[in-house]
Amino acid sequence: MTIMTKFRLFFSAIAVVGVAVLASAGCATQDADPAPDTDVAQSTDTAPDTAMSFFITSTGPGDGANLGGLGGADAHCQMLAEASGSTGRTWRAYLSQNASDGQEMINARDRIGDGPWYNANSVQVASSVDDLHSDNNHLSKENSLSENGEMINGRGDDPNMHDVLTGSQLDGTAFSDGEDSTCSNWTSNGAGSAQAGHHDRQGGGDNPTSWNSAHGSRGCSQDDLIGTGGNGLYYCFATN
Repeated sequence: MTIMTKFRLFFSAIAVVGVAVLASAGCATQDADPAPDTDVAQSTDTAPDTAMSFFITSTGPGDGANLGGLGGADAHCQMLAEASGSTGRTWRAYLSQNASDGQEMINARDRIGDGPWYNANSVQVASSVDDLHSDNNHLSKENSLSENGEMINGRGDDPNMHDVLTGSQLDGTAFSDGEDSTCSNWTSNGAGSAQAGHHDRQGGGDNPTSWNSAHGSRGCSQDDLIGTGGNGLYYCFATN
């Protein structure tokens, strides 16, 4: 065996050993667990739920102020909300009930949960019950939208539908003077009267800029409500 042949065999052996060492190191690198990413921030903040939780009914039942009582009015709120795509919420009509004919007095403000409430465009209209009944609320024609996110006709529009049924005083409580302010607790489509507010915050009555207690209707029929400047619409609030 010549000297050159010996050199070739020697260097070939070294090359084989080097390749084996590199291959072993590569496998070890692949098998190692990746280091945890310590730069990723763990946030515990929860974004507020700004999904719709307040609206004016786009349509009433069509039988004047006969809404089927509070239960019927609530069911109408629930139906409209779910038809618009809002699910998983409990809806209540913002309506008071007079103490009469064996029925107890119920305040609209006590039926609607705690807030905050947002319209269909995720605009907050009030943060709490007290805020809702203060000058700080954000109720207006532009913000008091239907369940479909549509603006309701107000004064100056044709037809005017700014009267929104509430049966309530300015603070959201029921009237206790013995007079009918709820069209027989939302069961009459004839005689009687229902207190209404102006969603556009303008018009006539004792409190023309009030969203919930501007004046009483001239009667309880559909024609009566339309003649006063309404259409049998009312406010709905999610309690959860």
